[in-house]
Amino acid sequence: MSRRRNSEPLKPLARTPLSLRLWPRSLTFRVIAFSTVWAILTLVVIFTLITTLYRQASERGFDSLLSAHLFNLIGSVGISDSGALTGAPDLGDLRFSEPNSGWYWSVEPASEGVHGDLHSSSMTRTIPSPSVAEVPFNSSFQRSYATEGIDGERLEVFESEFVLDAKNRAARFRVMGNQSELEQEISTFQRRLLTYLSLFGVGMIAINAIAILLGLQPLRRVRNALAMVREGTAQKLDGRFPAEIEPLANETNALIENNRRIVERSRTQVGNLAHSLKTPLAVLLNEGRALGGAKGQLIAEQAASMQKQVEHYLQRARVAAQRDSVVYRTPVTPLVQRMVRVLQKLNPQTSLSLTLPATEIVFAGEREDLEELLGNLLENAMKWARSAVSVSVAPLTGKDDAAGLFEIDIEDDGPGIPDDKAREALKRGRRLDETKPGTGLGLAIVADLVNEYGGILALERSGMGGLKAVVRLRSLQ
Repeated sequence: MSRRRNSEPLKPLARTPLSLRLWPRSLTFRVIAFSTVWAILTLVVIFTLITTLYRQASERGFDSLLSAHLFNLIGSVGISDSGALTGAPDLGDLRFSEPNSGWYWSVEPASEGVHGDLHSSSMTRTIPSPSVAEVPFNSSFQRSYATEGIDGERLEVFESEFVLDAKNRAARFRVMGNQSELEQEISTFQRRLLTYLSLFGVGMIAINAIAILLGLQPLRRVRNALAMVREGTAQKLDGRFPAEIEPLANETNALIENNRRIVERSRTQVGNLAHSLKTPLAVLLNEGRALGGAKGQLIAEQAASMQKQVEHYLQRARVAAQRDSVVYRTPVTPLVQRMVRVLQKLNPQTSLSLTLPATEIVFAGEREDLEELLGNLLENAMKWARSAVSVSVAPLTGKDDAAGLFEIDIEDDGPGIPDDKAREALKRGRRLDETKPGTGLGLAIVADLVNEYGGILALERSGMGGLKAVVRLRSLQ
């Protein structure tokens, strides 16, 4: 067998982390994200609507209260014959008796012949009012405006001029309410509403997410069933699925069955071709040996070469037919152990060490292909080794680009391949050392097998001094 060195080193494949690749395309993520955004927008609209309605209702109630106090105040005040304002209004609200509470009333002269003034005990100093030019009275001789209170609070003022007797003597009545209290009450309501709606929103989003996850559970069952089919532990998608998913499961089962028929048909055709060519090639080979001489040897050699070539290309056709099959799985550890034991018995003079992983690795392919691949590489290493060969199998973990791969390294302490003859070793059927037996097809078969399974083959310089064959193949996770 020839030796081969790959001129290009193994290069990691650039990959985005799996979670970042899958989440933007996840149906679960999209549905939950959409429902969450919709829920948040709905709660914002509800919050805005409720707070607006509450503010309008509170302001109407505040204005109605001030208006009622104003009419009560007007009904409680009179005028004496001398024109003095008289009365002891009681508006039924203790805030009008608390100093600087923000709730005040006052009665002042508005025409000639009226003197004196009245005000609530809460009003410790005069609160100015704007001129009529700035805030005019309406047709009912009433007006309302906002002003600053004694302690800087914001006041809402309802004011009216009312004629007290037949002499058209009038007084100006004012009732003032603390609008800052109203704003504080509205703010307190908004905070409570925001808290309740936030808790409600979190609960609603959580319940919605759970409902979506449960609703999409059949899709995960389909995915798990497909994984079982791909790993070879099941032949089809089994189980009961919802009406929306059952047609998909049925079509997938039909596709799996069709794929199985294609593989079996290809195998049958490959077997028929091998059988039809086997006898003619054997006859040619035997006749060449029987003929003897230079011509007989030439015929025998060419017939043997044809036999090797036919076997090689039939192998490639078989692998190509099954490459995308979803039902093949081969445990790696027992197969490697068995092949190492066989070759150790055939080559007792060579020390052969084996390193295996702690966890089981399952090759995503057929057992015969892995045997062919390992057999050629081990035979090549044992033939060229001086005294030792090392075999190691390990999963490639810890890297996103190596997910789902395992590596087989076969090293020897032989002479290796000179760099200037690396290209020559890549050619099919070429042998760098004619003193060694072989046809030069072994590494070509290995390369084709690895390529058909989407793997990587590289020949590097071994730490033992000889050649290191590195094979990376897909495993079932």
